[in-house]
Amino acid sequence: MGWRLRVGATVTTVVALFGGYLVADSYDVVPGMVTLEPAPEPAAPFPTAPGAVTGPSPAVAVPALSDEAPMPSASATGDLVEELADDDRLGRRVGVMVADAGTGETLGASGQDRLLVPASTQKVLTAVAAYSGPGGDTRLVTRAMLHSDNRLVLVGGGDMMLAAGDGDPEAVNGRAGLGDLADQVVAQIALTGVDRVTVAVDDTLFTGPAIPPSVTEKRRGESGQDYIAPVAALAVDVARLSDEKYALREDDPALAAAETFADVLAERGVTVTGEIVRQAAPSSAQEVGRVESARLGEIVSYLLRESDNTITEVVGRLVAIDAGLPGSGEAAVSEVLAEVEGLGVDLTGAELTDLSGLGTGSRMTARQLVDTLVVGAAEPELREAVAGLPVAGLQGTLSDRFGGDNPGRGYTEAKTGSLPDVRALAGTVVTADDRLLVFATIADRIPEGGSFGANLIFDDFVGDLAACGCS
Repeated sequence: MGWRLRVGATVTTVVALFGGYLVADSYDVVPGMVTLEPAPEPAAPFPTAPGAVTGPSPAVAVPALSDEAPMPSASATGDLVEELADDDRLGRRVGVMVADAGTGETLGASGQDRLLVPASTQKVLTAVAAYSGPGGDTRLVTRAMLHSDNRLVLVGGGDMMLAAGDGDPEAVNGRAGLGDLADQVVAQIALTGVDRVTVAVDDTLFTGPAIPPSVTEKRRGESGQDYIAPVAALAVDVARLSDEKYALREDDPALAAAETFADVLAERGVTVTGEIVRQAAPSSAQEVGRVESARLGEIVSYLLRESDNTITEVVGRLVAIDAGLPGSGEAAVSEVLAEVEGLGVDLTGAELTDLSGLGTGSRMTARQLVDTLVVGAAEPELREAVAGLPVAGLQGTLSDRFGGDNPGRGYTEAKTGSLPDVRALAGTVVTADDRLLVFATIADRIPEGGSFGANLIFDDFVGDLAACGCS
C-alpha cells in the first residue's frame, strides 16, 4: 500500500512540474514548442534586382581560322620571295621560305637550304623544345630549407625572375617573391622560438660555364653583361642592377639573391649571422617555405617577346634536366636539338653554339626554322609556343616594327633576329583570305649601314604576304 502512495505522489509531482513547464513555455519563458504569441507573417519573397536580365550566351570574340580559307598560289607567293631575295640592299647571302601552316606545303622559297646565321630566331627551337619536354604547366620552385635548428638554405629551382619583395601574381618576371618566402620562413621558425639564423644558398641545379663560351666579351655588351647574365639556379630580376632592359648584371646572381633574402629576413625581425656561403641542402633539412614561378609556358612567351638571352639559356637547361641530363649549357643545346628532331624536323647541318643566338658560330637554314614553326603550329601541345611570339606593332621586339599602314601589323607574330650585319625574322602571318602562313627570312651579310633598312624590307615583305588574296 505504501509503494502505491509513493508512485502516486511521484506521478502527481511530474504532472504538476510538466504542467508548469507548459505554462512557462507558452509565455516563452523557457524554450519549447508552445507559445501564446501570434503566428509570424510569411517571409517576404527573395528580392529581385530591377535591372537584372539574362545575359547573352558566351561567344568567341575572335573566331578560329577556317581550314577552308583559300591558300595563296605558289606563283604569286614565289614572285614576292624572288623579289626579296634579289634585293641588293640585303647582300648576297639571303634565305627565304614561305609555307602553308595547315598543310606544310611550300609556297615560295629562295636559298632556303643555305646555312646562315639565324641570330635570335633560333630561340623558337628552345620554345618548342620546352613544350615538348618539361611542358608549359611546369613551375620553378624556390625553397627555403632549415637544418640544425638555425641554418637556412635557399635552394634555387631555376627561377631567375624572382622579385626582391612580394611577388606579383599577374607578372611573369616577379611572379614569385623573396618577401613572400621570408614571410613563410618567419612563421615557421617562430614556432620553435628561433630568431637568429645563418643563410646559405644551394645553386647546384645548373653546372658548367655560366655564360656560353661562344658569347664573346664583345657580344655581351659594352659593360660585358648587358645582353646576357651568368646563368644561375636563382636570381632577382634576371640579375639586373637597374630597371633598364639591357642593364649591367650581377657577377654572381645566386649569391646576390641570397643576400637579398637575408636582408628581407632582417626586415622581418630575424637576425642573420655569419657570412652567406654556398651549401647543398642536406637531405635531412626541412622545408619551411616555397614560392613558385609563373608557368613555363608564360616564361617561354616572355623570352620570345623580349628576346631574353639569359632566360632562353635557363629554359634550355631545364629541357636537359627534364631529359635526365646535367643542367649544363652543352647538354641544353644537345637536348633542344634532339627534342626538335624528335618532332620530325630535319636539322641536318644545323649547328647551335648556344641557345640564345647571341654567340658566334650558330648556323641554320630558313627551311629548318619554317619546319619547326609548322610543327609547333600543327601540334596542340606545342601551339602555345608559336602563339607566344610577339605580335607585330604591339608587343616586345616587334612593338616598334610594321609601322604606318603595313597590312601585317596585328596579323603577324614573329621572332626577330639581330646581330652585326645580320637580320632575320621568322613566324606566322594571316593573309587577307584568313589563311595562316609560316615564313622565315635571313640575311647574314648585309652591306655596311644597311641593317636597319633590312628590318623595313622584311616588314614590307611580310606585309605583302598579309595583304595577299592571291588564291
